[in-house]
Amino acid sequence: MITVKALTKSYQMGESQVLALRGVEFNIKANEFVAIMGPSGSGKSTLMNIIGCLDKPSSGSYQLNEQEVASLDDDQLSAVRNKEIGFVFQSFHLLPRMSALQNVLLPLRFSEHQQDSDAYAQSLLARVGLGERQDHRPNQLSGGQRQRVAIARALVNRPAILLADEPTGALDSKTSVEIMALFTELHQAGQTIILVTHEEEVAAYAQRIIRMRDGEIIEIENRGQDAA
Repeated sequence: MITVKALTKSYQMGESQVLALRGVEFNIKANEFVAIMGPSGSGKSTLMNIIGCLDKPSSGSYQLNEQEVASLDDDQLSAVRNKEIGFVFQSFHLLPRMSALQNVLLPLRFSEHQQDSDAYAQSLLARVGLGERQDHRPNQLSGGQRQRVAIARALVNRPAILLADEPTGALDSKTSVEIMALFTELHQAGQTIILVTHEEEVAAYAQRIIRMRDGEIIEIENRGQDAA
């Protein structure tokens, strides 16, 4: 599904050039659960932006479903993001004046999956345990419930990949365990998940952990099917 070879990314900061990624290489197969882990400045967020088609590499190759991402124009990248990738962020990014259901339905405005969209969005909210709260606004929900809405929204376009950036970063430890149990359940149902985190206990839920430091992969740990 994903093939990354000799990937680099550099940024110009004043008179200096910062090399955020240094020859990164790995593969991710369909239905895997992979964590990308590292401290601040390790390059994991830069890598996540490239995997999510939010940015392009400076050199090297990133292929998503055998398609070279660097060759795509902005419209094509937007289409890939909308169709292939569901995003879950640390800060939820829910619209405060909309209900949980309306937030989940938002990505479908530009999607081919509009038929029976209300019923499908309702089924996703039920799947994440919020079937009875679909009319609640974000300020009427707990942090964990808001993250569940964000996960349902990420799934509504039936993406090939669920890309989660520090999804437990704004949650307490008990709620974090509940959210990671939900990710595990989604993976067991066949969802490909790529999780970006700096927390060992969160990364431990994944089948594989790609550990980064200073823009390089320093270790890939295979944890098997029954991690955490």
